[in-house]
Amino acid sequence: MDLQLRNKKALITGSTAGIGFAIALSLAKEGAEVIVNGRTSTRVETAISQIKAESGNDKVTGIVADFASAESIQNMVLQLPEVDILVNSVAIFEPKAFAEITDEDWLRFYEINVMSGIRLSREYFGKMVENGWGRIIFISSESAVQIPEEMIHYGVSKTAQLALARGLAELTKGTAVTVNAVLPGPTLSEGVEGFIKKLAVDQNKTTAEIETDFFNTVRPTSIIRRFLDTAEVANMVTYLASPLASATNGAAIRAEGGLLKGIL
Repeated sequence: MDLQLRNKKALITGSTAGIGFAIALSLAKEGAEVIVNGRTSTRVETAISQIKAESGNDKVTGIVADFASAESIQNMVLQLPEVDILVNSVAIFEPKAFAEITDEDWLRFYEINVMSGIRLSREYFGKMVENGWGRIIFISSESAVQIPEEMIHYGVSKTAQLALARGLAELTKGTAVTVNAVLPGPTLSEGVEGFIKKLAVDQNKTTAEIETDFFNTVRPTSIIRRFLDTAEVANMVTYLASPLASATNGAAIRAEGGLLKGIL
């Protein structure tokens, strides 16, 4: 299937690893002009080289930006005044007891997980409408609906993304711009994989046993009973970024392995 993404310009935040990297790679394979983002030039350059090699697409560049800084985001926009596709993928997470989550923690999570998408959408949304086409996609989480007790601040930030995506979609009436959110489930990203390996060593178990334990005790409602591969999330995002997804707007699309039990 041709997703009609050739020469579409796509910015994917937080895309030097994990889900963001998988999305950047998937879009590059479809012929899009991809802009990778990370906090250091070394990681950005490494991601660019890898994506070019795996996709055969030379239209891959990168911008270094730290999304804890509004100034850094503004510098990014100065370097990249327009995009066709914006994927707000950058995020932080940290298990922490609610009583120990400080004001500084709350503000840091909101700044990176929510304000980054607000600031970039504010810059690019109007230009997409003027140009007659555009896609904004927020990488939220199943934690937006099923708030994890071990990291409530993360869940709250992901819920805010759903509200933001729906609100922006309301502003697209009668246009060819869409705004959606994707809700991945537990995904075998770089950080999660490292955490699982450490648990396996600490508990003298295999990584497969750790995975089984996780879905038996922490996320028992999962239907697929395994961690998602980052490419499985990227496949959904790539479709939503394409012209073929023109009828999907203002939606919270699940890619969480059936973990959420509600039918809506």
